[in-house]
Amino acid sequence: MRTLELFDDPAPAYQAHSETSRRAAERIAPLAGTKRAAVLEYIEQCGEIGATDEEMQARMPMPANTQRPRRIELCAMGFVKSNGKTRPTRSGDHALVWVAAD
Repeated sequence: MRTLELFDDPAPAYQAHSETSRRAAERIAPLAGTKRAAVLEYIEQCGEIGATDEEMQARMPMPANTQRPRRIELCAMGFVKSNGKTRPTRSGDHALVWVAAD
């Protein structure tokens, strides 16, 4: 069942050179599956329009340091992919648009 997979590994990633990153990953570990499920649900609700990381963070709302790693994990698990398009961010840069994988 797909939902249960979201609660399994991967364990939250962290920057090996950073003690604070490691501690943050340990702290979020019990919640990572739930956060992954929330990110996936949001992306699925966006349909073909998808969402950038910045859009997800603003609308869910979920802090960048929580949302982005969960989206990266979902990509690695095959649940989320880029649709190859970009949209401008608030700073004027362009960000990839993420959609649910088929």
